[in-house]
Amino acid sequence: MELQNRVTVVTGGASGLGRATVERFAKQGSSVAIFDLSEESGNALSQDLGSKVMYCQVDVSDDDSVRRGIDAVMEKFGAIHICVNCAGRGGGATKTVGRKGAFPMDLFREVININLVGTFSVLSQAAEKMATNEADENGERGVIINTASIAAYEGQKGQVAYAASKGGLISITLPIARDLAFYGIRIVTIAPGLFETPILKGLSAEVKESLAKDIPNPSRLGDVTEFAALAEHIVHNRYINGETIRLDAALRM
Repeated sequence: MELQNRVTVVTGGASGLGRATVERFAKQGSSVAIFDLSEESGNALSQDLGSKVMYCQVDVSDDDSVRRGIDAVMEKFGAIHICVNCAGRGGGATKTVGRKGAFPMDLFREVININLVGTFSVLSQAAEKMATNEADENGERGVIINTASIAAYEGQKGQVAYAASKGGLISITLPIARDLAFYGIRIVTIAPGLFETPILKGLSAEVKESLAKDIPNPSRLGDVTEFAALAEHIVHNRYINGETIRLDAALRM
């Protein structure tokens, strides 16, 4: 699928991986809707990028909020062709049993609800709109890209909730690809390693250097533009479907 004259929804689009995707896709000619909780950052980015980019204050863990965002995109742009899900949260570095006792279940449910359930809410509602698109010359109507993590494969101490949520995203990729094949909609998941996102930018240079030592090649944190570049390639490459792609410079935690 081409990006030119297509409509893209990006969750978590006001910062980090999502922001880089918004910027790259808009540059390639796509109209883009930023779904994010940060009104200030979302509005500022949409204003910087021009009239083909809109901001919607969306809480992915609230189905009604997602629905309002989807409706706003349809009203402004008339279609949705691509959905890139970057919204999510960490797990709070909380162990199954720690000094304060068992893992707090409210936190576990919150992480799952935002990272897994929220992602599915957005992609399923977006896919419903994609299914009504006129197919292109290759029979495609839409592309969905989800963001997991290498923690899904090699979760560390204190990552139980986060790893569960990201592992869920990997597990649903193939069945969704099969579900949506009839409509000409593809889905691919990206599993990033250690990236220079807002979460890691707050770390000291010494800590970042220490993390980078474990990354084989290149021995550095990932740049968000590299995530956006892969997302663009996935949109263009029609034969990538139902797959999870590690983007981690060969890091195995």
